[in-house]
Amino acid sequence: MSHAEPADYPRPNATIIAAQNDAFRRFACLGIAPDQLIQGRLVVTQSLIEAGDGFVTEAVQATGAFDTFEPENDPEGWHDFGAVTIRGETVFWKLDLYEASSDFRYGAETPENPETTMRVLTVMMARDW
Repeated sequence: MSHAEPADYPRPNATIIAAQNDAFRRFACLGIAPDQLIQGRLVVTQSLIEAGDGFVTEAVQATGAFDTFEPENDPEGWHDFGAVTIRGETVFWKLDLYEASSDFRYGAETPENPETTMRVLTVMMARDW
């Protein structure tokens, strides 16, 4: 039995994935409805909640508004990670893409397909990383 070399697999379309990730992030954080249904969940860490007094709201809104993607922070071009500063604290956010039918056990096989991909957007204090 032979296995295909990694070069034999088609590369996911980064432009489509980035657009879907941006649309999901804006929807989850800012309530801006996307043009198409994009499945996903928004999760915040306990330490973010413990920052109190509206910190979570500020962090989530800043995550939704983030648009400073550069090769250094977005090498694959997927728009799946960012950092924002809230009240002097660094907050990270990241998007993980899973097979929708896998109960979050397996990465998305075709991450550009919104029908089979489930996104999880996690917003956390940088120290949680």
